[in-house]
Amino acid sequence: MMLSEKEENINLDHLSDEELLELMDKGHMPGHIAIIMDGNGRWARMRGLPRIAGHREGIKSVREIVTFCREVGIEVLTIYAFSAENWKRPELEVKALMMFLEEYLQRELKTLMDNNIRFMTIGQTDKLPGSVKKWIEKVEKKTEHNTSMILNIALSYGGRTEIIDAILRIMNDITNGAIKPENIDSKLFSNYLYTKGLPDPDLMIRTSGETRISNFLLWQIAYAELYFTKTLWPDFRRHDLLLAILDYQHRERRFGMIEEQITRTN
Repeated sequence: MMLSEKEENINLDHLSDEELLELMDKGHMPGHIAIIMDGNGRWARMRGLPRIAGHREGIKSVREIVTFCREVGIEVLTIYAFSAENWKRPELEVKALMMFLEEYLQRELKTLMDNNIRFMTIGQTDKLPGSVKKWIEKVEKKTEHNTSMILNIALSYGGRTEIIDAILRIMNDITNGAIKPENIDSKLFSNYLYTKGLPDPDLMIRTSGETRISNFLLWQIAYAELYFTKTLWPDFRRHDLLLAILDYQHRERRFGMIEEQITRTN
């Protein structure tokens, strides 16, 4: 969907959520949204608070964005909660993040069930504390038959490591005779990634004004639309997500084709 000339001239940021929803094309929604949640530390620092306070406030944004994605019909939401590099942060901060994650799983299980949302994780979750792993397993098991949306959380995740892991497993299957080298293509390779079975993201959002992808879903976002906002993650709520979706709907996704080919395909 392309916004009309009249809509293009509107300052969308000043519209209410209800007005933004009216502009949104429900038939042209991104099926899979991926989010790099950035800015918790800066949010806290600007208020003279410890970084941990920013992470706690950021959980409120997670709650609101998850339920709102479910409301507007997003099929998959992947959020970058803890990168492989985040283990290098101060020990106290890492412990606090693990505590917040465990608390989130405990408190939000009912919400996930009430909203028919399936919970999944990607990354080297074996490195997480035992109590966190137990809650991940519990929530994944409890929600495995939910069908309205998938909430996929990247934990101890790194895109390069994911690709290397996929290559190693492919090499092992070649050695075992399970696959032949000549049969390797992008579809087969995707089935060896952590995200096997999930569609690639249509829209990737990063908050806080940074314009990097930070080792996030390197293979999967090859054709995703990228949206960068200066809003810090603890301030990112449904209004900000609506703006991102409307921006996505304003774009023309060509996947290497020219405009005339897109027109004929549609």
